[in-house]
Formats: sequence, C-alpha cells, structure tokens
Amino acid sequence: MQPLRIALAQIAPRLGDLEANLARHHELIAAARDRGAGLVVFPELGLTGYQLQDLAADVAMRPDDPRILGLADAARGTSVVVSFVEESGDHRLFIAAALLEDGAVRHVHRKVFLPTYGLFDERRFFAPGDTVRATPSRLGVGLGLAVCEDFWHVSVPQVLAMDGAHLLVNVSSSPGRDLASTHEVGLGTASSWRTLMRTYAQLTTSFVVFCNRVGVDESLSFWGGSEVIGPTGSPAFVAPMFEEGLFTCDIDLGDVRRERIALPLLRDERPELVAREWGRLAAGRAGLSEGGGR
Repeated sequence: MQPLRIALAQIAPRLGDLEANLARHHELIAAARDRGAGLVVFPELGLTGYQLQDLAADVAMRPDDPRILGLADAARGTSVVVSFVEESGDHRLFIAAALLEDGAVRHVHRKVFLPTYGLFDERRFFAPGDTVRATPSRLGVGLGLAVCEDFWHVSVPQVLAMDGAHLLVNVSSSPGRDLASTHEVGLGTASSWRTLMRTYAQLTTSFVVFCNRVGVDESLSFWGGSEVIGPTGSPAFVAPMFEEGLFTCDIDLGDVRRERIALPLLRDERPELVAREWGRLAAGRAGLSEGGGR
C-alpha cells in the first residue's frame, strides 16, 4: 500500500457559529489537500462548538443538509471526518461524526455513550446512538468512527476492529481537568487518554487516530494533544497541547497487515463466547433469570 498522510485539524470552533466553522472547515480541507493528505480529521462538534446546551437545536443538521454536502463536495479526492449535531427524522438530536468521500456522506456514527458525570451533562440535550459499525473507505481499508466518550468503553474499539476497521478514528472535545503537579506530567486527562489509545491500538492491532479540539467554550478549556498511534501501540505523531493548527503525519497502512499476521489477536477472539456472556449479564441487569423468568 502507498503511505497515507493524515491531517489532524486541531481547531478551536466558535460556539454556535455554524457559518464561521463551515468556512474554517473548507479552508482546512483545501490546505490539507494541498499538503497531500488522504485523510482529514476534525474534532467532536467541530462544526458547532461543544458547550451548546439549548443552542443544539439551532445548529442541528441532517446528513443530507446542503452545507454538509458542500463539505463532501470539497472533500473530493480525500476522506474527511467531520462532527456536527445531527437531527433525525423524528427530531431527536445526536452528536455525530460523518465520513465524507467523493462528494457524498459515506457513513455516519452517532455517539453511543453520553457522559453525565462531573462537568458533563450530554444526556440532557442529546439522544445516544445505538449502532457501532465499521465502514469501507476510498483509502482501501476499513474505518471505525467513534466520538470521545465512546473510547472510555472498551467494547466500542473492539467491535469496530472485529467489524473490519483497520483505522480507528476518535474525534473528541476533551476539556482539561485534573491538572497534574508537574509540567513534565501535564494534564491528568491527557495521560489517561494516551494510555487508552495505546492500549486499544495494541489490543486491536489497528491504527488509532485521535483528534481533540483546543480553545475555550464558556468555562471549559480544551487541551488538544491529537495523536496517531501505530498498531503496535507506539505513537507515530503527537500534536502540541493547547495549540491550534493543521498537523500532518505519514503512516504505512501495511503495518496493520504485518502486525495482525505476527500477533493474530483478532483472529483468536471468540465473539460467540462474549455474546453469550454479555447476554447473561444483560439478562441479570434486567432482572431476568437465564430461563427467561423473573
């Protein structure tokens, strides 16, 4: 396979200013193409800003919205991942990430896990998605999209990899908190994310692409630190913290094949066993016995 250049758009979107954020996306897609990027990734809710609350309905779009299709048209010749508030046909709102290719919306992932602890209150404004699927791409490999909190649940990257993803893409709006005591350690949040991403990359023998935003929404400050992790769990690129920019990284997609042949973890997974045990645990949570009675 040819090397793939990934562009990470570590941006500071303007809260609720859809038109300004759309213009910024068009600008950076063009800049990434000029740099030879085959995949361009924007952060969670890069089109709207994160701390929307009651503004969410005002900036919501459907995947066939002309503004989304305009970005898809601008993405011709590249694969682009953008994130927005999706409005469904029955007027539910979702935090969504979309893969744009060849003038079309190829795949949409709705954030499955909505945090409602600490400083987060997403479930008050958004509905959770209920599907985790990998998708083929023009890159010649499967992509698995996830949104921020999805990666704090091991089932999401595992299902995506088992479903055919070679490249796991997590778009995030992770605010800085738990400031560590020394500059060398940095943010406790960043340290936790790095541990997660390296672990998932190694256990799924996949590339992991993490794009986190920067800037401030009201009282929340976002730390950036976007990364690309190789299928051995080693970082291929780490973007600066708190710095806005378009950062590029070249990877060899053939590394996935080499690692999966040498370390066939996915081959040896037992989804039928896991499905059976999850079924047992789910029945227990619902108050059902294995025989189906209460």
